[in-house]
Parts: sequence; C-alpha cells; structure tokens
Amino acid sequence: MQQPPAMRIKSRWFAGGDGARAPRTTPKSAAEQGGAMAFIVWRVAVQMLKRMRAAGFDIDAGAPYFAFVREALVFLVVVADRIAYARLTPESREPFVVALVRHVARHLDDNTAELLGPPPPGEPGHGERFIDLFNELAQHYAEFGAAPQRAAAAAAAGPAGADPGFEPDFAFVRYLGTRLEPALPERDRRWVLDQVMAVEAPEALAIVQRSMRELFDPAPARRSGRRATMTGE
Repeated sequence: MQQPPAMRIKSRWFAGGDGARAPRTTPKSAAEQGGAMAFIVWRVAVQMLKRMRAAGFDIDAGAPYFAFVREALVFLVVVADRIAYARLTPESREPFVVALVRHVARHLDDNTAELLGPPPPGEPGHGERFIDLFNELAQHYAEFGAAPQRAAAAAAAGPAGADPGFEPDFAFVRYLGTRLEPALPERDRRWVLDQVMAVEAPEALAIVQRSMRELFDPAPARRSGRRATMTGE
C-alpha cells in the first residue's frame, strides 16, 4: 500500500469581470452552490484515480477508467448530500443536490464522450447512466451511517455546537472499496480495500468536507500567499 503525494484542490470561488480575484460576497442560490460543488467533486474523483494509478494499480484508460470515476463520484456526491442534510433546509437541500448530481453527470458525459465516443443509438447517454447509478447506489449507502466518534461528538455538543460535517463509518467506506474492485485487474483487487480505506478515501473526504464548509461560509478566505493547486495538474 503506497502513499501518494497529498491531494490539493482549490475550493474557494472568486469572481470579477475585470479578472480581479476578489472574494465572492454575494449569496449564491442552492443550485449555484450545487454546481460549484460538482466541479470540486469531479476533480477529487479524477485525482483519486490518478493517485491509485501512481500507487501502482493498473486501471486502464477507457472503460475501466470511467467505471472507477463513476463509483468515486457517487460516493463523494452521497457524502456531500449527507453534509447538506445537516446544513440546509429541505427547501434548499433539494435544488442543491439536484444541481450537484446534474452537473457531475454533465462533467462525466463530456469527458466520457470525448474519450470513448457517444453511446450506441438507443442506449442511454453517459450522464444518464451516472444518474441512474447514483439513484440506485444512494439507497445502498443510506444503509450506512456516520463514524461513531463523529456521531458521539455531535450528540455531546448539542445543536448549537455540533459540527454539521459528516464522516462515513467503516462500512460506508468499505462499500466504496468493494464497488471499485471490478474496475481493477484481478491481481490488484486484493489490495484495493486497504488503499481506498486507509489512503484515498480519507484524502478525498477531507477535501469534500472542507469544501462544503467553505462553500456555505459567507466569510472571505484569508489569502495564504500561495495558490492552492492540485497534485498532478
């Protein structure tokens, strides 16, 4: 089991028609936030795959590549939805999640079509297949919960002090590993659970959790003087 370099992804959003990188201060709609989060989730999933390949896992370009990315995307979107459940009202959570799923599906559709071409006539598009997979697996992930330590800490803090983040429990993350196994050659499958659970999932979850906090935080980010980049860009 190998430890690739840390994953770094920009998660603060800036706007300015003149090219200035001024922090956004205008409140965004739930749908706009979902679209912003979709871009982050997409980049995280792709980086998970690149890190797995850098760690020696043989994930071929083509169908196995996108099979891996689809599973990682579903996992990360479900986690984002769990966090949104704690942070948003039902009226805001629905457009947020709908926009998140649709924008992720669009990213996947564009990239898959570019490399693999469109699906045969009469078959669903790449984005449609992802939405169907998400709807199916979201029900599976619903059977899993939060890590006991996070749930206990939130209960002890009470509603006023509880951290609305979400940390998946062991079974939640393990299910991702089992879903990813078919995308790998037989010789690599015995190691995928360890790599995903100990290395890749914690890195990816930390970015999604931080990004969700920052997305819903209206305070501008403190500039560190160093541009946040993503390993492998």
